[in-house]
Amino acid sequence: MSIKNPNFYLVIIGTEILNGRREDKHFKFVRDELLKRGWELTATFIINDNPSLIEKTFRLIKDDPKSVMFSFGGIGATPDDLTREIAAKVFRNSQMEENSKAKELIIEQFKEKAYPYRINMAKLPKNAKLLPNPVNKVPGFYLDERYFFVPGFPQMSHFMIKYALDKYYPKNSEKYRYTICVEASENDLMDIMKKIPKDVEFSSLPSIEEGQYKDVISIASYSNDEAKNWIEFFIKEVEKKGFKYKKGKNCI
Repeated sequence: MSIKNPNFYLVIIGTEILNGRREDKHFKFVRDELLKRGWELTATFIINDNPSLIEKTFRLIKDDPKSVMFSFGGIGATPDDLTREIAAKVFRNSQMEENSKAKELIIEQFKEKAYPYRINMAKLPKNAKLLPNPVNKVPGFYLDERYFFVPGFPQMSHFMIKYALDKYYPKNSEKYRYTICVEASENDLMDIMKKIPKDVEFSSLPSIEEGQYKDVISIASYSNDEAKNWIEFFIKEVEKKGFKYKKGKNCI
């Protein structure tokens, strides 16, 4: 069963990204796919192929009772592909099993060349379910309908992520957002900001243009009335202070 009000985490495993040999292709893709569906990322981790670091990252995410994780990389057959075993350790108390469907797909794709190495990709954490791979049929996998593990190749993994989202997290409730741009510094508006309730999404993005302080104030909520009422409150307070402002997300 999918998690209600989930916190989405992205884990990108790849020393080659951190040392500059490859550019990341996953962050923007996942962020945008979530936004299309009304979701947002909670955190993104780009880490090297260090078993201890991978395990600690997975455990950190597991500790969040509302976590949903997309992990990229490390599920292949080479010696540095460690994600399957670490996922089993963290999420299944190290229990692994040969997944019969994954084995069938690997043999179908590679025939006799499935042995002796590629067949190891069928050894997955216990009770793993599969994510389809349109490129070479070697599947990704997921656990508990919330922890998704895909290859590092965008051509394969991005299809799998869309499949997972469409199946388990297709659409969130609409979030209503109101934005104003105020010709003032954050310090000038601090006393107003403090009156916004902690459970209302609020952000302040300051800038300086030609010596003029500007601050983009954004207030959002799944309740349109709540978001609208608080931005109207903010506008009234700004007017009391005599600062100029413009409305709208393109007000900069």
